[in-house]
Amino acid sequence: MAQQLSSINLVAPAFKGINTEDSPIAQDPSFADIADNAVIDKRGRIAARKGHNVLTTDKTALGTASIKNIHEFKDSSGAKVILSVGNNKVMTGTTTLTDITSSISISADNWKIVNFNDKAYFFQRGVQPLVYDGSTLSQLTGIASTQYGNEVISAYGRLWTADVGTNNKSIVYWSDLLIGNDWSGGTSGRIDVSKVWPDGYDEIVALAAHNGFLIIFGKHSVVVYKGAEEPETMSLSDTVAGVGCVDRDTVQYTGTDVIFLSHTGLRSFGRTIQEKSMPISTLSKTITKDIIKEIQGENTSFRSVYSPEENFYLLSFVGRNTTFCFDLRGTLEDGSYRVTRWPQSVFTAYERLEDGTLHIGSTEGISTYSGYQDNGQSYRFKYYSPSLTFGDPSKLKFIKKIKPTIIGSSNATAFIKLAYDFSETYKNVTFTIPQATTVAEFNVNEFGANSSPLSQFSGESKQIVRKGLNGSGSGSTVVVGLESDINGSELSLQEINILALLGKTI
Repeated sequence: MAQQLSSINLVAPAFKGINTEDSPIAQDPSFADIADNAVIDKRGRIAARKGHNVLTTDKTALGTASIKNIHEFKDSSGAKVILSVGNNKVMTGTTTLTDITSSISISADNWKIVNFNDKAYFFQRGVQPLVYDGSTLSQLTGIASTQYGNEVISAYGRLWTADVGTNNKSIVYWSDLLIGNDWSGGTSGRIDVSKVWPDGYDEIVALAAHNGFLIIFGKHSVVVYKGAEEPETMSLSDTVAGVGCVDRDTVQYTGTDVIFLSHTGLRSFGRTIQEKSMPISTLSKTITKDIIKEIQGENTSFRSVYSPEENFYLLSFVGRNTTFCFDLRGTLEDGSYRVTRWPQSVFTAYERLEDGTLHIGSTEGISTYSGYQDNGQSYRFKYYSPSLTFGDPSKLKFIKKIKPTIIGSSNATAFIKLAYDFSETYKNVTFTIPQATTVAEFNVNEFGANSSPLSQFSGESKQIVRKGLNGSGSGSTVVVGLESDINGSELSLQEINILALLGKTI
């Protein structure tokens, strides 16, 4: 009598994102060991990320350098200008990058840019700040060289700066009310936090403003002042020891909270304050060792962006060519975000525009996060499961059938990968996703027989592809993977059904 096949259904595989912390043999199959160039879509499926569509056709001013920062400037009339920095220049535009640096000598591109009272202000450590008024870039006057901070924020009607230099790491300066070029008169001022660091000594890395508080991030601690709307009378509200910020460019506002990267992972300001008396958890608990490794190896820069439209926070380790994508729709049982990885990332700057468009900087200029190609080229989507035991790690498994269910994609080649007993040698099963058909809703026209079909329902349909593939090989544990080159069509993985014959106990 034939032995009955055992089935394991990976429904919404990688729904919980990557987990490289827990033991692979005891891991929830809803996690992934690898989820490259992927996001978690709104239906909880692992899906291919979008590509970057390059807008820039003339990057003469940029040369072979990369875009280091992008900023949308908007004045009170509603006029908007895209500013970018790179190649020791300040530029405007997206299609053509126009150098507006003029005779100003710039030797570094690590500018932080903020809008304030109809102007854009540029700050970086040890360099005279710049100001852009909508047409002209000039050097900022009314500020002393001892106030040339690396960090700047616009909050509560003022500019605030800190992280000035080697001997000035604990002072926060603020400008006069509504006057960005007055740092010594009126209600301008400074505060020295060297005496309130909870561990005795620290250095300011970043600033943030939230709900009337001024948040001062050190390398290893956080100091919070309340009443920052009137800085001359603000007072110490809270301190947190043992948790600091790695870099100013990892700090992002989500509307209800502030997210930042600490030396042990991604954290939330709100949760850090709430949990300071308890063991503090991170938002990246499933990839803690990976994050620490990237931090320790990063020697270029960090970049991040929050997109409410995409519901993600992107964190790029620029020198490591690695981006982590944290899904902010909700948290896992341990309070961490679901995360995927974008390897070989060429992204060096981000800016979310007011209309929700996500701009990306690279050596190619300025791109939008859209479409499913990287500047006309394909990129590889990868999913690999944790080690699967079918509920019994002691028995030998013979994989007989694999049935993936794929949503979208069109005319693409996909690869099912199988590896046994923690081997890194994979058996390959190749199959083709057929060409999708073009359909319109109900095949009817909106305005009569001679009109075109409903434009919002026309175009490539999101086909559902189910393939039954033969498996091969055997082992006590099995890893199942799926790879495909993304080249113009979206792809998401709905389910993988695996049928196996359970053999003898080993």
